[in-house]
Amino acid sequence: MEYGGEPIGQQALVEYYEALLSRTRHMLSAARDADWPALIDQESTYLVLVEQLAALEAGHPLDAEHRARKATLLEEILENDLEIRTRLIERRDELSELIGAAQRQRKLHRAYDVGEPGHPGQGSRAR
Repeated sequence: MEYGGEPIGQQALVEYYEALLSRTRHMLSAARDADWPALIDQESTYLVLVEQLAALEAGHPLDAEHRARKATLLEEILENDLEIRTRLIERRDELSELIGAAQRQRKLHRAYDVGEPGHPGQGSRAR
């Protein structure tokens, strides 16, 4: 396989893992800041890098030194990924609570026929 017109080297493969680590750091920062649009943008780039790396890595075994570096990088990538997932699950739960509260409020408004100011409920009672 070639990289930029030249055969892919072991160092180039490790540099891809370093790029993945950098991307997960940016993603984690966005998740910690609750910047969900930035996280999604970062994730798109991350997925492209993963696909490229999978294609480049096929059939290119690493020596012991590069395998050790890859293992270290993968460990941190996975740690970042775990925290990102944890924060996404927390966000999902928050959104579920908000949706549930909005649904309950809507049901209450319907049950008691309470209209918002300027928007009387259906079948408003005379007061």
